[in-house]
Amino acid sequence: MLRKKKRKHNLKSKLGMAPGTPVFTGQQKMATVDISTMCYSENDYSENNPKTIEEVIGTIKKSMGVTWINIDGLHDSAAIEAICEHLDIHKLTVEDILNVGQRPKLEDYSHYLHAVLKEITLDPDDETIEHEQISFILKDKVLVTFQERTGDVFDGVRKRIREGKGTVRKRGADYLLYALLDNVVDHYFVVLENYGEKLEDLETELLENPDKDTLTKLHNFRRETLGLRRTVYPLREMVAAFEKLDEPLFSHNNKVFARDLYDHTIKVIETVEIFRDMTSSLLDLYINSVSNKMNEVMKVLTIMTSIFIPLSFISGVYGMNFQNMPELSYKYGYFFVLGLMAVVFIGMLIYLKRRKWL
Repeated sequence: MLRKKKRKHNLKSKLGMAPGTPVFTGQQKMATVDISTMCYSENDYSENNPKTIEEVIGTIKKSMGVTWINIDGLHDSAAIEAICEHLDIHKLTVEDILNVGQRPKLEDYSHYLHAVLKEITLDPDDETIEHEQISFILKDKVLVTFQERTGDVFDGVRKRIREGKGTVRKRGADYLLYALLDNVVDHYFVVLENYGEKLEDLETELLENPDKDTLTKLHNFRRETLGLRRTVYPLREMVAAFEKLDEPLFSHNNKVFARDLYDHTIKVIETVEIFRDMTSSLLDLYINSVSNKMNEVMKVLTIMTSIFIPLSFISGVYGMNFQNMPELSYKYGYFFVLGLMAVVFIGMLIYLKRRKWL
């Protein structure tokens, strides 16, 4: 219950406020805001960790190439607002950055791009899937990323920038935006692969010995699958929107990479759909497994009842103790009745065996 409460967005704090009011609606995950900058060109590169917003703005003004500003921690709305104000970012965009309940989308504000998507990771404690919102602001040669906490999937891109490998340092900030989005989508496959293995293990558990704990796991899987579906489905529309962008916001030469990203997105969506069908099938399998298990128990009880009904009848007849029952005074009457019961018992077993009910 505590984990569910942490995942809820504090949307009540925005009730009655004017549109564009910068209010952070998530849960604070860091003590302080952590800012890092990377400035690079084809032949030059520098990296820094500014402590104040003024240093960040100074870095933007001094940079001659591409500037990537990464901000971890969204609880300091004043700092977010100050950076966005310097870049002439619309107040509705600032509101969307601080509202962590956004669906993936791409918005064209003519002089800058605003992109939002969800990063998914596996919680190391209970291996549940965690969703984190990442916002991107692309303006001229500046790309700003806003994350809820420290730790992301961008280390590969950072390594390429530091070492000058690949084409990232030869291209503009729009290619950097593509590279970061591509890393997020590629990481989906890593999480989904682990998720698929867990589903296969659950299927084996359902076939062998389903119980209440198995049903709880199954319902958790269904909830996570629905969360994944809400995360990845709007992503297709967002990535497709890159094809409609004009230069200079997004270079025509980079649209071929956007099409490749779209293909990856479709594969992710198809995988999530397969998992959703699997969870529905596993629920049916659980119901069938429990029903079969109950049927086996009822079958054994029914067979035992069928065998003992005639024996109960015989014992009931000779338990009435009427005076004129000749068998009661017979010397070997007791042994005769036991033998009769044995014959009936064996006869019932043979009959049930021939009928293939045993």
